[in-house]
Amino acid sequence: MTDLPDLKRRSLIKALAGTTLVPLLGSNLIACSGSSNGSDNSGPVMSVPADFLHGVASGDPLPDRVIIWTRVTPQSEGEVRIEWEMAGDPDFTTVIAEGSGATSAAVDYTVKVDVEGLEPGTVYYYRFRTDGKTSVAGKTRTLPVGSIQTASFVVVSCSNYPAGYFNVYREIANQEVDAVLHLGDYLYEYGSEGYASDRAEALGRVVEPKNELLSLSDYRKRYAQYRSDGDLQAAHAAHPFVIVWDDHEVANDSWSGGAENHDSDTEGDYAERKMMAIQAWHEWLPVRPPASMNDIIYRRVQYGDLLDLLMLDTRVIGRDEQFTYDDFATDGIIDVDKARAGFDDSNRTLLGSEQLEWLREQLSQSSAQWQVLGQQVLSGRYSVPASLIEALDPNLTDEINLDKGVAALLAAVDAKSTPPSERSPEQQALVDSAVPYNLDAWDGYGFERDQLLTFATQLDSKLVVLAGDTHNAWTSQLTTTDGNIAGVEFGCTSVSSPGFDGEALLGPANATLFGPLVVGLIDDLKYANLVGRGYLSLQFSREDVVATHHFITTVDSKDYAEDQAASATFTVQRENMLLT
Repeated sequence: MTDLPDLKRRSLIKALAGTTLVPLLGSNLIACSGSSNGSDNSGPVMSVPADFLHGVASGDPLPDRVIIWTRVTPQSEGEVRIEWEMAGDPDFTTVIAEGSGATSAAVDYTVKVDVEGLEPGTVYYYRFRTDGKTSVAGKTRTLPVGSIQTASFVVVSCSNYPAGYFNVYREIANQEVDAVLHLGDYLYEYGSEGYASDRAEALGRVVEPKNELLSLSDYRKRYAQYRSDGDLQAAHAAHPFVIVWDDHEVANDSWSGGAENHDSDTEGDYAERKMMAIQAWHEWLPVRPPASMNDIIYRRVQYGDLLDLLMLDTRVIGRDEQFTYDDFATDGIIDVDKARAGFDDSNRTLLGSEQLEWLREQLSQSSAQWQVLGQQVLSGRYSVPASLIEALDPNLTDEINLDKGVAALLAAVDAKSTPPSERSPEQQALVDSAVPYNLDAWDGYGFERDQLLTFATQLDSKLVVLAGDTHNAWTSQLTTTDGNIAGVEFGCTSVSSPGFDGEALLGPANATLFGPLVVGLIDDLKYANLVGRGYLSLQFSREDVVATHHFITTVDSKDYAEDQAASATFTVQRENMLLT
């Protein structure tokens, strides 16, 4: 992992001055020995009674180690003595590593162990003890090495507690996969009257604390509430997670210097808020503590010679502030040429120079069969007529006009399906007015995206890009500006957050209508589901990758089923990278 240049390092340290967050990162890491002789019994600890109310978890596997996590719930103030053990069987008859240590309020009573000395490609079981009580057992696995034939993953994002039940987590707890890839929005920062909370009281899922998250205590309480959910606990106990954050772990539409949902005049310094959010993220999730700078989460996870998983941060560390269409509009009408010039500005960055350099280096060095990018926002080209955005973008209109939007979409599809030589001037003008629908995605940073895709094609990378963020399911062919195939993209839908089917957007009927229509409108888009909650599964072999979008019937009730009729499967052959 590359170091930050001196100037960036100095500015970040200055932003952290006056806080005690950096020294605390990793201070919930105990007993890192990988053998049964490694228990930390360095001295007596005054221990208070405690219990395990937030389950267990594991993550960031390597060939010889893995992070295991828990949180103890103390019954009074003070340090808590914690013991852990790892075994090769679910009955713990063959304990192969154990240790002990203490946790306290300084790290919100969370505990991590980086268990070392493990065998590659092996399943292990782990548990914790305190005050005579034993946690549930978790199951994890280390990374394989050498030549391997297959690897399997579940991909999730956007789990919103007040928006509905975490049935998707329950579903994936029952899957057999190597790991769960969580692409962010693990929680949401809004208060109890905020986004997607209209049904929270009826569902018994009103957020705590009720205010928007601003302090370290606020973020910790929200994580505690999310991690009290039994379905989320089941998913964590069943699989190792590899996690990156998106924006809501801090604040909506965050970028390197701020966020849409942060007002410095009333909510204080954004850098301080961000560091508190990052502190809680590191405490409550099974991620390996950073060696130095705590806002760097991009990293490589190697599954033998089969695939290199490159987990990225397209949200916090490097992103320039997002454009909105009112930056390019007059009286609600978009200046298309001005907008395109802004998106394609070579000075704009989504990754930041250091992360982009690191990614290019990783792609250059990779000799694996597949190169997989685990990141937050859509990277494909998702352009629609300007008139459609003018009708539906709340930044451009006082009131969303669905009738006008539907009419614009139908007219655009008709124009697109008409051969160019037969189009009327009005139809051609409609086609020519296409602009990106989502400026928060890679489309708003087109130059950097196109440079990266071109670089990957020059290396002959077998690029599979994963995205979350949108609460809808997408499958796209990735192409360079000159039409060469650069890879594929699979965007997973949400665990519970509403998508385009939300009443604040299109509603279920219009979202159902829009899905197949936008596929006909957008050249590289092969599939869109704008109404379902669910997850993505991936099965990699040396010859192909099979991706399936899975959906469940409801998040409004614990009585749910997998909606098998809605699932969609795609296969990509490595030799040509074409979606079928």
